[in-house]
Amino acid sequence: MIIALDGSSVDGPAYTAVVNLARRSPVWLDDAVSAWSAYGLALFAVLMAVGWWRARRVGAAASVTALAVPLVVVVAYGVNAAVKLLVREDRPCRSLRVATLEACPAPGDWSFPSNHAAIAAAAAVALLFVSRRLGAVAVVAACAMAVSRVWVGAHYPHDVLAGVVVGAVSALLAMAALRGRAEAAAPRLAATRLRPLLVAS
Repeated sequence: MIIALDGSSVDGPAYTAVVNLARRSPVWLDDAVSAWSAYGLALFAVLMAVGWWRARRVGAAASVTALAVPLVVVVAYGVNAAVKLLVREDRPCRSLRVATLEACPAPGDWSFPSNHAAIAAAAAVALLFVSRRLGAVAVVAACAMAVSRVWVGAHYPHDVLAGVVVGAVSALLAMAALRGRAEAAAPRLAATRLRPLLVAS
């Protein structure tokens, strides 16, 4: 196990400033950010589905690439979760004992890196391989997710930055490795019962 530095010594003041700003902000803004923080990952699932649906009209290879996106996100989440277990950094709401919009997670629910940020970043990068437009939307949404996790008090800024890096790099490596293989596998897969998933009728 790696013994992490106390996160508050890295950017505790920045975290506290954001949390205090959230407490002074209008209720409607806090409610909107909290809702996005809690449920925003669903948007990435929708973007993945849209990407796959559009890819079917392009060809089997594009569909294989699109269908790989959720798998790549799962891999990125696994990498992030492994780092989280190694580092074991306490949540900032426990270390600094500040009032936050989101209830403070139970002890053992580690903070570094942010799973939400990693998942969002991985989805955004992977979607760029499917569609630049969808990927661009996902990049903006991923940035909003990262900011929201600090706003609600769930993470330090360095947690979300690390999560973005882990998710983005994991997805970039995985999608780059899969790109060539998708071209080779597509014809074989299209000749099986999976054809409806790969090619529009």
